[in-house]
Amino acid sequence: MKKLAILREEVEDWRQLKQSVDDTLELASLEGDSLRNEIMLEVEKIGREIGEREFSVMLSGEFDQGNAILAIHAGAGGIDAQDWAQILERMYLRWIELRGFSAEVLDTSEGEEAGIKSVTISVEGRYAFGYLRAEKGVHRLVRLSPFDATHRRHTSFALVEVLPQFEDDSEVEIKPDDIRIDVYRSSGAGGQNVQKNATAVRITHLPTGLVVTCQNERSQTQNRENALRVLRARLFELKLAEQEQQTAELRGEYTKAEWGSQIRSYVLHPYQMVKDHRTNFEVGNAQAVLNGALDGFIEAYLRAKIAGKLMNAASAE
Repeated sequence: MKKLAILREEVEDWRQLKQSVDDTLELASLEGDSLRNEIMLEVEKIGREIGEREFSVMLSGEFDQGNAILAIHAGAGGIDAQDWAQILERMYLRWIELRGFSAEVLDTSEGEEAGIKSVTISVEGRYAFGYLRAEKGVHRLVRLSPFDATHRRHTSFALVEVLPQFEDDSEVEIKPDDIRIDVYRSSGAGGQNVQKNATAVRITHLPTGLVVTCQNERSQTQNRENALRVLRARLFELKLAEQEQQTAELRGEYTKAEWGSQIRSYVLHPYQMVKDHRTNFEVGNAQAVLNGALDGFIEAYLRAKIAGKLMNAASAE
């Protein structure tokens, strides 16, 4: 039913666009200079809508139209890296708000002195995964550290994970015998109910060793369901990675992804610039980017992916 609703919405969008074109053509067939401004406004509107449709065509992957799970992990850089992870959390939550999507924080691990060690966020909205998959990778920050008494320049790293979200076991089956579920008291904020009762859930997938925790909800049942949702997504990513590795090794082109290969750098000192190293797209207004202005980077990445596929197809022929 969800797939049917998505398809209906997609078809209705195209029907409305076609109707707008037909109405404008009919208006243009009428004589009179008084209609010229109205026609031009309609043409501009149609042009914008066509641009949006063109962009959505780039989001044609199997799970692109669905929801996503976004996880941020502090990397090298100590307290600065944990603060950087929290800055990224705010940036993505702001982008989600600007996009009209909804976000739910499933699990947060606080830093010792500042920031966060990690956070897991459920993102719901049309094409949420398609957009956010452009953000997967290591993000690097260069700035004067607010935690350094001498205000020296520090470099910090954080890893962003983006996973497709599944509502059921249709894509990934989890056998009850393959998991161990532990409950414990939440360590985060949430009032007396969270602190006194064992509401936090930790699920260990025994065959792979994957561990998922969720503690942000007051209900143990809700935390368990959220943890299973994240576990399904991680298991699916693991399966895809294994398939890609096997295919690449057969072709003789497999190389292991290392931590240091950042996809984007955010420089706040001695100048301001955000640059994506995959596409060379860059913006001088770093604060705007940190406030959620990510669409330029996402579009550049998706266009580069499409161009890469076309080049590979041409070379294969």
